[in-house]
Order: sequence, then structure tokens, then C-alpha cells
Amino acid sequence: MRRGKVRYEFANDVRKLAEEIVKKGGLRYIDLKRVVFIRSRGSKTRALARCYGLERIWQHALGVKAHYVIELISEKFDRLSEEEKIKVLIHELLHIPKSFSGALRGHNYANSKNVERIYRRVRKLFS
Repeated sequence: MRRGKVRYEFANDVRKLAEEIVKKGGLRYIDLKRVVFIRSRGSKTRALARCYGLERIWQHALGVKAHYVIELISEKFDRLSEEEKIKVLIHELLHIPKSFSGALRGHNYANSKNVERIYRRVRKLFS
């Protein structure tokens, strides 16, 4: 059985949403110039979205600062309500630590309690 290829495209619509979340949600430590938002199509994952950090060894080898990629699984993410899209995006942004080191915070921080706390700050923007 042949598996289809996963296709990727930049998600500039989500970047605009993230800019508002970072600004109004108290996540100003996130340098969005070093975060790339990608929409994937054809992935077989159960996830709605994923966050990837550029590990320190790669930063050193390539001579760059830490960067992050937030991948949105189109088949699942695009079907969500606006509220759920915002919450998923907040969750993924919470994986980025204040040190902006390329590492990822775990689900002990990127959890529903912290997502709800930030969502309450930003929901007025999207009403």
C-alpha cells in the first residue's frame, strides 16, 4: 500500500492570529520573527497541531539562533471553531519556553488550565 505525501504550506493567516495572541495574551517573550507557521496536508497523525524547536546542536552547526515551527494539521485544525483554533494555537505557543532556547516546555505547562487563562485575556479580540 502506498502512502500519500505530506504537503506543506506557510500559514500566514495563523501567523496573524498568533501575533494578536502573543500581544494580548502576555506571551511577549515569543519572538515571532523566529516562529514559522506551517499548514500540513496528508499527515496521518492524531494531533491537531505540533510544535518543533531547533535543537541547540543544530543552532550551533548552522550558526543560527533558536527557531520554532508550529505545524497545523489542516484536515483537523481547519475544521475547528474559531474558539478552538485559538485555544490550540495558545497551547502550541505555550510549548515555547521564556528562554527561547530551542527546547520545548512539556504538557505540565502547556495544559488546559494555562490555555484557558490566556484565552480569557484574548477572547475579547475575537468577539
